[in-house]
Amino acid sequence: MQFLTLDSPKRATPDSIPYIVSLQKPVGRLDNMVVAAGKRELSALDGTGQLISAIRLVPHPQHNNETKDNDIMLIELTIPLVLGPAVQPVPLPKFKSVVGEGRRCEVSGWGYTSLGSNKKPSPVLRTVNVSVVSTVRCNSSDSYNHNITHNMICAGSWTGGKDACQGDSGGPLVCGARLFGLVSWGHSCGEARFPGVYTKVSKYRRWIEQTISPRPHCSKAVRK
Repeated sequence: MQFLTLDSPKRATPDSIPYIVSLQKPVGRLDNMVVAAGKRELSALDGTGQLISAIRLVPHPQHNNETKDNDIMLIELTIPLVLGPAVQPVPLPKFKSVVGEGRRCEVSGWGYTSLGSNKKPSPVLRTVNVSVVSTVRCNSSDSYNHNITHNMICAGSWTGGKDACQGDSGGPLVCGARLFGLVSWGHSCGEARFPGVYTKVSKYRRWIEQTISPRPHCSKAVRK
C-alpha cells in the first residue's frame, strides 16, 4: 500500500482537491478513529478543516490481504460532512467503466516524497499527474508478472519517477473528474516498469451503492 512523486511533486493549492480525506487513527480499529476533511497540512487543522468520528467500517467481503484483491473499505461517519469549497464529494465512475492506456490522471496524498534513510510523510498535501498503464503491460513478465487482477488499475510512469508511496494508501486516483482508483500497492516507489497499483473503483460501484443505501446520510458520498 503505497504517494511518492520523485519527479517534481506539486503542492496542492487551497480547495484544489476538496474530495480527499485522511485518517487520524490506524485503519482497522473503530476506537478513536477520526476522519479529517478539508485539510492541506498533515499535522494542522486550518479554518476549513473538519474532524468527524467513524462509527462503522465496511471492508469488502472478498478482500484478500495477500493478493490485495478487492482492496476497498467504506467508513461510516457519526454525522455528515458539511460541504463547502474545501470539502466536496468526487463523482464515481459508471459501473465497470474503464480508462484507456495513456489516460492522464491525478493522484494526491501526504505520503513519502523520497526514499532512503530520510523518508517521511509530506507535511503538506501534494499531487502528481500519472498515466494509466494497460493491464497487459503491467502483467508482463518484466513487470508484475500476472499479479494484476481485473479489479486493479496500473498508473504512473513506465520509466519511473511518478508514483504513490507509503502514507498514501486509499488515496484518490482521479481521471476526468471521476474517482477511478484508490492507492493500493506497488513494488517500492517510482521504479521503472513498476507503476503504482490502484483498486478499480468502477468494479465496486454497485457494492458501494448497496452498502450505503439503508443509511441515507451516507448516500451523500456518492453522486452520479
